[in-house]
Amino acid sequence: MSRYATEPESTTYDPLRLCVFATIALLGWVLGPVALLGFAALGFAGYWKAWRGGLERSRCVLRDTRLVLTYLAALAVAGAAGTFFWLT
Repeated sequence: MSRYATEPESTTYDPLRLCVFATIALLGWVLGPVALLGFAALGFAGYWKAWRGGLERSRCVLRDTRLVLTYLAALAVAGAAGTFFWLT
């Protein structure tokens, strides 16, 4: 058997996304506005690259990539302001 053989497809639902969401919520709770700034900047960079690559419609609730970029930019600004006030 090949070392790179894939395992058989499981028919059981794997709620991995729920674990990911819980981990992100934990980081947000622990790190506060710093986490918001980091995740928003990371998301903005990813969507910016995708938009530059031609993505016009996202699976995000906002659908339009430009709206998603605006939303993420607003979150980054809020995170930066929160971080500033948190540190001062």
